[in-house]
Amino acid sequence: MIGAVPQAETEQNGPLRRGWTTGACATAAARAAWTALLTGHFPDPVEILLPRGERPSFALAETALDDGTAMAAVVKDAGDDPDVTHGALVRAWVRRGAPGSGVVFAAGPGVGTVTLPGLPLPPGEPAINPVPRAMIRAALEEVSGGAVDAQVTIGIDDGEELAKRTMNGRLGILGGLSVLGTTGIVVPYSCSAWIHSIQRGVDVARGLGLRHVAGATGDASERAVARFHHLSEQALIDMGDFVGGMLKYLRAHPVPRVTVAGGIAKITKLAQGRLDLHSRRGTVDMAALAALAREMGGDDALAARIAGANTTPEAFAHAAAAGLALGDVVAGRARAVAADVMAGSGIALDVAIFDRDGELIGHAGPPPS
Repeated sequence: MIGAVPQAETEQNGPLRRGWTTGACATAAARAAWTALLTGHFPDPVEILLPRGERPSFALAETALDDGTAMAAVVKDAGDDPDVTHGALVRAWVRRGAPGSGVVFAAGPGVGTVTLPGLPLPPGEPAINPVPRAMIRAALEEVSGGAVDAQVTIGIDDGEELAKRTMNGRLGILGGLSVLGTTGIVVPYSCSAWIHSIQRGVDVARGLGLRHVAGATGDASERAVARFHHLSEQALIDMGDFVGGMLKYLRAHPVPRVTVAGGIAKITKLAQGRLDLHSRRGTVDMAALAALAREMGGDDALAARIAGANTTPEAFAHAAAAGLALGDVVAGRARAVAADVMAGSGIALDVAIFDRDGELIGHAGPPPS
């Protein structure tokens, strides 16, 4: 079985079991296959070295040795993280390479190929990220005791189907999943994969020379902002709840214009100073929303209805019935919070609020060009 897994703590759930990245599983499979190619025997379990010095062991699910090629496979255990690749079979095929070639990587079934600029790998390369490549190379060299000439092909069973549940297609990674991981360890609910996807989405947009990107909190707001600003798919960043993470990355990797788009509740949270919009970080402050309505000229009765509303859309409906354009004011305050994160970047910024039907109910900043 896979070696002992360190524990993570969360306020809500107590201890959560950590897991292993796809890159760690690919490294274990590649090391086992290379060892078998050299010795005729597969080590099981197989131990690998992670970037931070940990040495976990992995059980082998399948092995094969035939005609100068060795194959080993490891079942990915993502621990308690809701990872789309949890339980996937990660395979490595290895064979000797031409003298002086070093370690050459290829995408097997279920691993994608990079087709757009801006990612850590150039178009045409298999989507096996730099850190997993370095881990695999180091594992093979540790087995051999020195430099290695090898062809390494990584595959993930059902990876092409699983990739449909990721952002790979938008990032220009076609034909399967990416082999990811910077530490080798998956921290449950750290959402590191989502942050990684946001950052790569920005990188691809910059690589394509796009001058305007939009981060959206969900599917409805994404479709709406694409129509509103006439944006291509590669200009759309699925930021989810991580508006702060997206804005901070854009501050360091700027594009000329950024739109933050979302539903009523999410953008109201941003207006109230939150940069992580997940419900676990708190709900909309209805009392503050009622106070804002008063500032806009609403009477005490309206403020009471807003403060007692069950949902943020209901509060907005009360304001609209009283003739108050609450959406524009909330969008303006949200824009101020977002602009503070990107201060000094020179990025033009606007914020758009959409209802569940994709109708614009609030906007602040430059209009559509």
